[in-house]
Amino acid sequence: MLATSDFKKGRKIEIDGAPCEILECSHYKPGKGGAFMRTKYRNLITGAVVEQNFRSGIKFPRPDLEVREMQYLYNEGDGYAFMDMTTYEQISIPTDIVGDKGGYLKEASAYKVMLYEGRPLDLEMSGSVVLEVTMTDPGVKGDTVTGATKPATLETGVVVNVPLFVEIGTRIKVNTETGEYLGRE
Repeated sequence: MLATSDFKKGRKIEIDGAPCEILECSHYKPGKGGAFMRTKYRNLITGAVVEQNFRSGIKFPRPDLEVREMQYLYNEGDGYAFMDMTTYEQISIPTDIVGDKGGYLKEASAYKVMLYEGRPLDLEMSGSVVLEVTMTDPGVKGDTVTGATKPATLETGVVVNVPLFVEIGTRIKVNTETGEYLGRE
C-alpha cells in the first residue's frame, strides 16, 4: 500500500481498480482544514489524464504491473509481434500502445514491455537507438552551410533529418523521443 505521502512523479498506483501513473503532485496545507495532495495522474489503460485532490493519509494499493524482457519479431499491420524471452510465448501489442516508437524498433532486438494482468500497457525503450541509413541524397561538394540538413531513410523505414555529410551505409544515433539526429556511431 502507498500513502499520499509516498506520491512522486512516475510512481504507479491503483485508483478505482485501474493502474495509474502520477504525472504531478504537490502537498497543500490550507490555513483552515486538513492537508491534501494535489495530484495529476494518467490512467494507464485508457490514457485519460485526471487532476484530483486526495486527503493526506489515504492509502492506495500498488497495481499488479510486470515488466518483461521481450524480443521484437515483426510488424503485423495492426500491431507488433513480440516474444517473451523466457517462455517463448508470443503476444501482439496494438499500434496505439507502441505509437511513434514503432519506427525505431529493430527486428530481433530486446525491449521491456509493461504488462497489467497479462495485457500489454507500454513499451519501454532507451532514449536513443543506432540505425543504418539506407537512402539519402548525396552531399554536394562545397556545400558547407552550418546546420544544413537533408532527409535520410533509416533501416526501419523512419525518415530523419541528418547533416549533409551523412551517406548511405552510415550508422547514426537517433533520439527515440524527438526523432533528432544525435551523431555518427
